[in-house]
Amino acid sequence: MRWTLKPKPEPKQIEELSKALKVDGLVAQLLLQRGINTYEEAKKFFRPELSDLHDPFLMKDMDLALARIEKAIIKEENILVYGDYDVDGTTAVALVSAYLLQHYPNVATYIPDRYDEGYGISFKGIDFAEDNGFSLIIALDCGVKAIDKVGYAIEKGIDFIICDHHRPGDQLPNAIAVLDPKRDDCPYPYDELCGCGVGFKLLQALATIYGETIDDLIPFLDLVATAIGADIVPITGENRTLAYFGLQVINTDPRIGFKAIINQIKKKELTITDVVFIIAPRINAAGRMKHGQYAVNLLTETKLEQAEVMAKEIEQFNLDRRNLDQKITLQALNQIRENREEEKYTTVVYHDSWHKGVIGIVASRLTETYYRPTLVFTKSGDKLAASARSVKGFDVYNALQGCSEYIEQFGGHKYAAGLTLSEKQYDGFKRQFEKVVSDTIDPNLLFPEIKVDSLITLAQITPKLYRIIRQFAPFGPGNMTPVFMAQGLKDTGYAKGVGEDEKHLKATITQNGSPPIGGIGFNLGDSLPILKKGGTFNAVFSIEENEWNGNVSLQLKLKDIK
Repeated sequence: MRWTLKPKPEPKQIEELSKALKVDGLVAQLLLQRGINTYEEAKKFFRPELSDLHDPFLMKDMDLALARIEKAIIKEENILVYGDYDVDGTTAVALVSAYLLQHYPNVATYIPDRYDEGYGISFKGIDFAEDNGFSLIIALDCGVKAIDKVGYAIEKGIDFIICDHHRPGDQLPNAIAVLDPKRDDCPYPYDELCGCGVGFKLLQALATIYGETIDDLIPFLDLVATAIGADIVPITGENRTLAYFGLQVINTDPRIGFKAIINQIKKKELTITDVVFIIAPRINAAGRMKHGQYAVNLLTETKLEQAEVMAKEIEQFNLDRRNLDQKITLQALNQIRENREEEKYTTVVYHDSWHKGVIGIVASRLTETYYRPTLVFTKSGDKLAASARSVKGFDVYNALQGCSEYIEQFGGHKYAAGLTLSEKQYDGFKRQFEKVVSDTIDPNLLFPEIKVDSLITLAQITPKLYRIIRQFAPFGPGNMTPVFMAQGLKDTGYAKGVGEDEKHLKATITQNGSPPIGGIGFNLGDSLPILKKGGTFNAVFSIEENEWNGNVSLQLKLKDIK
């Protein structure tokens, strides 16, 4: 791995912030590296307030969206809340539908079938709306590129309000309102919201009709925090505030559906990392293995007994998903090994029987293994469908644009995207994707990078420092857990490999005679010989608490050793 030490702020800046906040220089440095330069900014960072949220009417078309929903309610129209089948989409549908149903009965939900309809707004979904008398569709986490679908709906007398956060194309759909902070003409001050976040801004606007305040919307923030974590949007600005309060709801008074999941996993307090790795995969599993509507039903259920039955069913979907993704990952790795005649800048694999619901997870696993922009294809009807994942610093969405002559449809983000193409275009696309990536990628990006916040001595690692670092949470893109580097370390003689095949590393480490501190390095078993040599070594790590037999101590979560 490449270790990159982040630039250290000017000593004068560190000293001034350190004095203003009455913290030591290391804490001031960590804050400055996160763009926090003043006492006021630090106060907002450590103690976010819901009053920090922006006015929803700053978002382009919000007034038009509100007017159309008001008209629908006055005229007693049927409203269909439509969203994608992933976590962001299903939480957004649960959010908006549950809120509307508190005030108005003629509301239903629709999640497209991942296999039958594919991503986003579908003709089938619009036909469903027509057949069932819906004259307004509120689309969440999708729709900003659905020009032909929205046109089809208009022909049938159905209006659209689109709440999306993906990058628009050159042309916007002919919807009543397109709420998307990534629109070039949208003056909204924060453009990193997830789809559920855009849905929440719509709720903020709707609340003004009913004389409600932001406090009345707090119970919905568990959904927003889950979507923020699962969709890997930056946890900065407004997202940080929403995630901060959403986690409080999850840990104190979650909705019945979350309560049913949490009761299964029996964990006391959930962090945003737990939300990403425990709650989100279960919600996602419904759309991957069966249908996303299962997730919406769980997230809107109000009776615990019924929710626990649903959560059990979704838990089984998640187990099935895990077994399937392990099996397909092994097959994909074998395919790569068998066909790897030359070093390439990309990883592209295909098998017609791979389950479409897990190819995104498989693409992520392959990216972790080979650290290349990666595409995993499978057969989907008479087309090929793929999930794309990228390496840090490389925009795979732009790379796909460079292959657009071979692609029928694609969408997504910088690091994750999806596409479909005809089978006869596969070989041409594969060659073009390799060419585009090899021509544009910085070769350094093909090696994983660890960004190090600061050099540190083991003597500086104290319970007080850890308590302050904990208050930096929730962690995520834009505000990652602080990573440190220490030099001249020595093992005290107890280093060993642990876990299956001893692939993890456990050690007790000291530096210049400092009190020893424990360290655990997942997948660092290969580094054991470095420690066994008895010489000094350098390490990068984060700091965490370790609880064992009722004793709590600090330990290093080792990331790499040299």
